[in-house]
Order: sequence, then structure tokens, then C-alpha cells
Amino acid sequence: MNRRTLLKQLGMALPATVLANKFAGAADINLLTGEEMMTGPFKPDWGSLAQYRIPEWYRDAKFGIWAHWGPQCQPEHGDWYAREMYMEGNHHYNYHLKKYGHPSEFGFKDVINEWKGEQWNPEELLSLYQKAGAKYFVALANHHDNLDLFDSKYQPAWNSVKMGPKKDLIAGWAKAARNQGLHFGVSVHAAHTWSWMETAQRSDTKGPYANIPYDGKLRKSDGKNKWWDGLDPQALYAQDHPLSENSLDNGMIHRQWNWGNGVCPPTKAYCEQFYNRTIDLINRYDPDLVYFDDTALPLWPVSDAGLRIAAHYYNRSLKNRNKLDVVINGKILNEEQRKCMVWDIERGQSNSIEPLPWQTDTCIGGWHYDRSIYEKHGYKSAQTIIQTLVDIVSKNGNLLLSIPVRGNGTIDEDERRIVEEIGQWMQINGESIYGTRPWIVFGEGPSLDNAVPLSAQGFNEGKGRPFEATDIRFTTKGHILYATFMKWPENGKVNIRSLAESNNIDARQIRHIELLGRPGELSFKRSAKDLAIVLPDKNSLPSYAGALKITMDRSL
Repeated sequence: MNRRTLLKQLGMALPATVLANKFAGAADINLLTGEEMMTGPFKPDWGSLAQYRIPEWYRDAKFGIWAHWGPQCQPEHGDWYAREMYMEGNHHYNYHLKKYGHPSEFGFKDVINEWKGEQWNPEELLSLYQKAGAKYFVALANHHDNLDLFDSKYQPAWNSVKMGPKKDLIAGWAKAARNQGLHFGVSVHAAHTWSWMETAQRSDTKGPYANIPYDGKLRKSDGKNKWWDGLDPQALYAQDHPLSENSLDNGMIHRQWNWGNGVCPPTKAYCEQFYNRTIDLINRYDPDLVYFDDTALPLWPVSDAGLRIAAHYYNRSLKNRNKLDVVINGKILNEEQRKCMVWDIERGQSNSIEPLPWQTDTCIGGWHYDRSIYEKHGYKSAQTIIQTLVDIVSKNGNLLLSIPVRGNGTIDEDERRIVEEIGQWMQINGESIYGTRPWIVFGEGPSLDNAVPLSAQGFNEGKGRPFEATDIRFTTKGHILYATFMKWPENGKVNIRSLAESNNIDARQIRHIELLGRPGELSFKRSAKDLAIVLPDKNSLPSYAGALKITMDRSL
């Protein structure tokens, strides 16, 4: 009996984890999937994945830009549209009624059909992002709405090649990023479609459409004489299952995010399809980074699909690149899991120097494009973004910044202006960011006294005290210490207490001090109280985040 026949006989009786451990070879074939898991030193368990080491390119890059672009950007009404358009009385629901009609008659599948991305020009956008100083770029490969934005073998009908823009968006993004010399990543969110789209199973509770089901339970047979004739909506919505406990509580999705608290368990077929789709994505587009919008890894702990994906990805890098050169981002990690991948904090940041590199992901507006933010000129300023970046890098982190993309594939003029201003700052001060490492302390100043702890996967962004001129953040590179003051001091002087002679934090002699962007040495005096530095005239320099380059003796 050959190995494949034996596996087929055992496949219905043994879980995937047992099969993966029982049979070893050039590639383990999971019987419930169509994609091989590449074998090597990494096995699909946390202990084995803890061998992972973060590549130097990622540690040096510090700054990436993200295009969180998909069909939910088509209404230009903000994030989580595909879920909340089915929540009676929600602002997305109310907008959807006015723009498209009732969700029993015009559902999210129909929004996908409206989305064309007709002005999308990835080469132009990636050129802009490269000039802004980004060193890596991440593109949305799928969201919780479950549409694959690439030529997907395992989502063969509901993907951007077959409908919507009718283009392989990931291929286009990848080509443009690599043409600009940027590392390329993908973000994968579709593991949660199972519970996230449960709202599509609902119906109105009052009014003329009361008790008429939304379109979440439609099947292929319901499509006769419709634009989607021959397509199965369940392949998109994945709602042919009972509702989770308390599903009518709109906030329950957050408490069930880690596949607990009464969430309806996903089927093995659902988990294996997600595994297949993600392995296919990795094998086709060879990303340098995969961002998972999940607690730890996708579908953990109800399935080992995420563990197998991680093991495959790392082993594939070792085989195809001859080194471990890729990154996985995951959220809400325990200490062991932080050794297995890069910890990602959503819309927030750590309050200390982390022993392992980490990442903040945030956005200048809403995750999916929201025209009302543009109309109110409500984006985060370049100053806020730069100050955030400086703070994060001082604590051993990276910043992944989302620039919302309109449904048509463009960014608006406010966004473009912000991106260009970031680039102007980076051109002057980039050496204090790229390739640096944390110093002995990350900073000083009044903002440290009001640090706000993380909540769940992050969400402490903007809750602390605004940065002042006396807030300083440090990075280092060899015998160079960079000290960045967050705002330009009105008296034209910077006083650094951490470098006082009495502090003994770093007793090396200071040779000279410069201000990046302005030639010449600065006058300074080191005393028991502080290091006092006299700044030149600001002139055309930014009024925020000026980086001092302090050259120290190489040793004591």
C-alpha cells in the first residue's frame, strides 16, 4: 500500500495535526486540502515555530505603507461596511438603504458587482509611497467580506479576477512594489468571515421589510435570471450554519474573536479552504510579509490551519531563499507566541522598549475609505504620524500606516498631501529611523507620565498626553545617538536629562552634535543637570520632530 492510499484510509479518522506529525517527507499532504505543506525544521506547533528569527531587512525598514483596499471601499462609507450594512438602524444600514436599496434585494455581493477600481494605478501610488520613505508595502489580499483580491484557485468565482475590477490586484501591487525596490507583503483577514458575516442571516424587525431575510442564506439555485446566475452566494458569505450564541448582540463578535465564548465552530471544510487559499496566495506571489488579523494565528485554537501555514511559510523561505527572510504579523500574543512571529499592535503602541521587534498598524482615517473624513479634513496630520513613528521606533517597533484608497483605486488630495509631507520629513531625518536600534532608554519628557495601557490588541492610540518640545525619543546606530525632540522649542534650546553627567546612563564622551537637515556643529554643554544644546534658526525645517545626531566616543 503506498503512502497516499494509506493516508486516504486514515484521513477521516485522524485529525490534521496527527497526520502532519505521523508522516514526514519532502512535503506533508493534508488529506482535506489540495495544497502541500512544505516540510523542514519548522513544524506546525508553537514550540517549533519559536525557532523563528526576525530578518534584518524588517528590523531596519521601520516604516511600511498599507493599501487596505477592497470592495468595502466602493460605498466610501467607512470600515466594516459588509457586516454593518446588515445591522438594522446602523449608519451603514441607513446609508445602504438610500444608496443601493434594502439588503434583502441588494446585498454585499451586489456591492462587489458595482466595484470596478477603474482608476487604479499601482505604479503611480507605489512611486509616491517610495518617495515618502516606505521600505515595505502591504496589500489587502482578502478581508472579512471573503472576496479574494487575486487569481484564487480556491475561491474560483468570488475573486477580483472574475468580478469587480476583473484584475489580479495582488499581482499588480506586487509588481509595482518590487519595481520601486520595496519589500512586499499581504494582509489576510478572511478566517473570520464565518462569524463576522452572520449579520447577513438577519432580517428587519420592523417596517415594510420586517421578517424578510437578508441575502445571507441565498444559494446557487436562487440566482436564476440574476447577474450572479450560476454563482453560489454561500461560497462568499459562508453562512450555511447556525448562528453563534448571542449573535444578535452586535458587540459579541469582539468577545468571540478568539473562537470562544459561544461562537459557532467552523467546519473542517471551512478551515481547510482557508488553509488552501492562503498557501496558494503565498506560493503564487512570494510575499516577504503576511499580516494576519487574528488572535495569534488564523483559526487558532479550533484548527491548526494557521500553524501549518506558518510552518510552510518559514520552511518555504529556507528552501527557496536559502534563509529565513519572511515575516508573519499576529495580534494578542503571549510570550511564547511572540517568539514565533512579529507581534502587531492595532492602533496603539507599547509603553516600553520591547525585547523583540514589534509593529503598530494604524491608519490616517478609517480602514476602508470614508468620504466623510475627507470632507471634514479629518485625517491624522503628518506631524501626528511622524511623532508616532519616532516614538514607536525608539521602542524597537515598526509602523505600518494605511492610506485609505477610494473605490475607484485613487487616493484623495488630502491624503496625497500628507504622504508627501511625510516624505519631506523622511528625506531630512530618515537616518535617525532606518537601521537604528533602541538605546538604553527610549525617551524622556512629560508624555511618559500619562502613558495609557494597551486594550486587547492595542487601541491606546491618541489617549495619552500630546507630545511637547521636552518630549525626546532616542535611537542609536553604532557610536551615533539620535535624540529627536517632538516639537520645536520656543526658546531654541534642547535640554536632555538622560545625558546629564550625573545620570550614568551613557558615560561616553560626546564629540560633536548636529541637527539633521542643517550643516554645522551645534554648541552644547554637558553638566550634572543635563545636556544643553543650542539650536540654529528653524527657517524651513519642520516645526516638529527634529533629530539631533550626537556623535559619541566609540567606547568609554
